[in-house]
Amino acid sequence: MRIGIIGAGAVAYGTAAFLAQAGHDPMLWSPSGKRTVELAAGKPLVAKSAINGSFPVRVATSCADAVEQADAVMIALPGYGHKFALEAAAPHVREGQPVIISSHTSFSALYLSRLLAARGIRAPVIAWGTTLTTGSQTSLTEVNVNTVREKLDLATVPQSAIDDGHALCTTLFGNRFVKRDGLLAIALSNLNPQNHLGIALLNLTRMERGEQWGQGENITPTVGRLIEALDEERLAIAKAFGLSVRTVREHFSLSFHVPMAGVSEMNQEMHRQGRGGFGPKTVNSRYILEDVPFGLLPTVLLGRLTGSPATLHESGIAIFSAAYGRDFTQENDLLPALGLEQLSAAELQRLARTGYPPV
Repeated sequence: MRIGIIGAGAVAYGTAAFLAQAGHDPMLWSPSGKRTVELAAGKPLVAKSAINGSFPVRVATSCADAVEQADAVMIALPGYGHKFALEAAAPHVREGQPVIISSHTSFSALYLSRLLAARGIRAPVIAWGTTLTTGSQTSLTEVNVNTVREKLDLATVPQSAIDDGHALCTTLFGNRFVKRDGLLAIALSNLNPQNHLGIALLNLTRMERGEQWGQGENITPTVGRLIEALDEERLAIAKAFGLSVRTVREHFSLSFHVPMAGVSEMNQEMHRQGRGGFGPKTVNSRYILEDVPFGLLPTVLLGRLTGSPATLHESGIAIFSAAYGRDFTQENDLLPALGLEQLSAAELQRLARTGYPPV
């Protein structure tokens, strides 16, 4: 299948390598064009570690090309690029053309639903709770894939498209997808923001000094307990909506193939196996710049709507805002555009199931 991938970072490169290895035809589009210059000139995409190989990958000259030449489209870039990418892609999406968001953040699926509805278009939006791969982009043509996740949560907008969305993702990426009960379950299934809050907050000086530090190694018992406490807030919000979501312990066990235990113990085991990875070497990391405004802020919003306040999440936003000297509550461009805080919990749940009706 032909898959147009909007993005050109580590997630986009890792996903493109996986698709090419599986016999599909990925096409990358970089909003700036800078990251794909060498691939566009004919150099292969080289993947190492969990995926090994050299793959010819096509590069689109425009977002229109990436969408119009594709059987399905994937959004694979950080949350702070979602609004721009969705606005660039939406005018070219065809009736019924699936769009996968990897990974879903800050109700971007609803924003795309609204853009398509304004055109009178119906197209299924498939939201993943996290990314297929983890890793780092080591050059303009190389990606180091740390892991390919065994299980990924999935939902669709509208919810009635779940079976078709699951079938498509299975065809492309294998039998690794778990159907979840609607978009709200996915919104509460992306554990990276809460985990990165604990990791970054308690290792911030290591990041600021540019140290090389083992991430799994430094999820010590105190860090692990903070992550587990953050998880309790998220689980309480999910329960208030009547939703079943994966726990943080299940996440680490299924994503990184370690026995179920406490968060710190599982990360220490990953470190012993040489799979604990490294933490950020800069404070200008997506752990904060993406996850605080686009991950923590939506959880706080859902907590307020359900009367289950996410106190630790909200405190984390305030602490990082003070430490960085900037107001992270003002850096999310999706939530203000959607105006979800004006809805009741029941109204949001309904909208998440159906999406916006075409005009």
